[in-house]
Amino acid sequence: MPYEIVVHELALEELESFRAFDQRRVLAEIRIQLADQPTVPTRRRKCLIDLTPSFEDELPVWELRVGPFRVFYDVADEERCVHIRAVRRKQPLQRTEDIV
Repeated sequence: MPYEIVVHELALEELESFRAFDQRRVLAEIRIQLADQPTVPTRRRKCLIDLTPSFEDELPVWELRVGPFRVFYDVADEERCVHIRAVRRKQPLQRTEDIV
């Protein structure tokens, strides 16, 4: 049974600031990568330990890499729900800590 994906207001606002092409790309990857087993680390997904985000979250916070974009989310396993908290663009020389 796939996880429900909930995009919170901050993430929605950030997504709307991107080009339509980028919005579709990020949303497609969210559906593909996070519908099943969102807490299994892969080449594109990782758990961020010791991170203090500037947005509302439930620990642990996870990161999904979609090209130059980073999707920050947490998972409520009991409800089988993925909460998309923020979507940020990462510049080539930035670290994840710089954009959170």
